[in-house]
Amino acid sequence: MNVTTPATGPAERRAATLVMACLGVFVAYLPVTTVAVSLPAIQSALDATTAQLSWVQDAFVLPMAAFILTAGVVGDVHGRKKVFQAGLLFSAAGGVVALTAQSVQMLWLGQALAGLGAATLLPTTLALISHVVPDHRERGRFIGLWATSLMAALAVGPIVAGVVLDHFAWRWIYLLAIPVSLLAAGFAARLLTDSRAPFERRLDWPGQITATVAVTALVYGVIEGGAGSFTDPMVMTALSVAVVGGVAFVLAEQRSDSPMLDLALFRSPAFTATTLVAMITFLALIGFFFLLSLYFGMVQRLDTLEAAWRLLVVTACALLVGGPVGRLMHRISARVLITAGLLVVSASLFSLIGVDADTSFLSLAWRLAPLGLGLGAVLTPMTATAVASVPYHLAGMAAAGNNAFRQVGGALGPAVLGALLTTRALNAFPAHLADAGVTGTAGEQALAAADQAGLGAVAGLDLGADTGRVMGALGDAFLDGLRLCLTVAGSLTLLAAAVALVLLRRPARAGSGVTQVAASSPAGGGASVVGVTAAVGSDGEV
Repeated sequence: MNVTTPATGPAERRAATLVMACLGVFVAYLPVTTVAVSLPAIQSALDATTAQLSWVQDAFVLPMAAFILTAGVVGDVHGRKKVFQAGLLFSAAGGVVALTAQSVQMLWLGQALAGLGAATLLPTTLALISHVVPDHRERGRFIGLWATSLMAALAVGPIVAGVVLDHFAWRWIYLLAIPVSLLAAGFAARLLTDSRAPFERRLDWPGQITATVAVTALVYGVIEGGAGSFTDPMVMTALSVAVVGGVAFVLAEQRSDSPMLDLALFRSPAFTATTLVAMITFLALIGFFFLLSLYFGMVQRLDTLEAAWRLLVVTACALLVGGPVGRLMHRISARVLITAGLLVVSASLFSLIGVDADTSFLSLAWRLAPLGLGLGAVLTPMTATAVASVPYHLAGMAAAGNNAFRQVGGALGPAVLGALLTTRALNAFPAHLADAGVTGTAGEQALAAADQAGLGAVAGLDLGADTGRVMGALGDAFLDGLRLCLTVAGSLTLLAAAVALVLLRRPARAGSGVTQVAASSPAGGGASVVGVTAAVGSDGEV
């Protein structure tokens, strides 16, 4: 194919779009596990507290949650090719800022820019696929490859970070994203054909502002409440603002003649189910990966590459399953795939409650492998069902909405589970110090460091002959908190499985592939939202 002009034939357009979409989602998700596995090194280099580490993760995820819907609208209005290229440039800029960061605050800024890039890439890549592949069966295969690229980014990230940190400072983990993003933006200019929504849409500023305020205030309140106290006036104010912002968002979307999220979409059981499943599942899993990285560094005292190989068990298994699941979607309903996958994930999380400081690689691997297999079984049908459960002209909005709620869950994950871990571990730490026989000055210094700067500060202390016993007590306290978080995360994925089982149900009338919903939708100048499950049965079968 000649790369000097955009692809013109249907087959060429589909191939070029698929390559660019897969590359775009790879760039978008590369920072997730790259940064996650590097958190202990970042914490040590920047003297960051556990709460500040939560913000390193959430500085990336928050812009994704807050701007992903608006990015979809901008692509519909101004052209998806332009928005796709802008997302790649934001990702490159975020990499540059993070690479040169000298403080945790500058790192937050770099992560936020990369998150903004991801927010534009995720809905745009799916909208580009939907535009060139209108047939829902073929589109399901394309989305399967898209999901495989996402999992490939999650799999590659830890290895890249491990190799880099074995030879260089933590900041160089951001280098790879810069040339990849710039090269992809250049190839997109030559390979992609631009597209827009077939109906008029306008930017929904009231919806954007209220959504951003609500999500940011909620995550801030949870993180700071966990690090300090939920009765702190600033925390209570933030949580109150989150509630008010959420209500204001719903009111704004109901009154808008061009909403960024048409609330009528939630009248589709399939869309509602996949959106709730996405939010609950990513809350549990992103929070779990955040804690797993700290477990490898603070409890098992592994270097980054050793931790990376353990995380690779999860991502490699998910990557292995992604392709076959995309093909199975035409034979097995999404209801079965999603529910079964979430049950496997839940069983894996509960099995991890038995880990301790001396758990071997093999003992950990048999617990982590089912987590990856279950995640791989869920991701593709979840995304494909959300896109196919709405009329064709609303596929972009559905993809953006599903991704937005997924990222809200992802933002809350480190915040909620990090707060639970910190609270439980700090409460248990004095008793474990006493059990280890650490008293006097060493015990007082360890407790003071934990109270003032979190668990990570204790890991960096040099207490002479008492250091080993203090580290052992710290590991035991951390494990107490980790077990609580694993119980919560496993219960959340069980809840998500129940949601999928109940809402992705078969239609009441045999042979009815269409569910009648709202008679009118303000999106697209009064476009009818009828037959929301025309491409997907009520059980989510693509």
